[in-house]
Amino acid sequence: MTPDIYQMLAIKHALYLYAKTGMKANRSYTPTSMMKMATKITGRTFKARDYMGAADALAAHIAAQK
Repeated sequence: MTPDIYQMLAIKHALYLYAKTGMKANRSYTPTSMMKMATKITGRTFKARDYMGAADALAAHIAAQK
């Protein structure tokens, strides 16, 4: 597993966690920073609180990388 895929997986799971429970995975994984990273990785823009959409886009991007 490459470090890029690991980073995508970590952000994807953190977004799912935040969307479902409102809990942050850690202090540096703020909703804003996770959404910015998802936008940077996928090249797509997301609505402000579309955490599930960003996580799903990351999942599709990971599947395309494999």
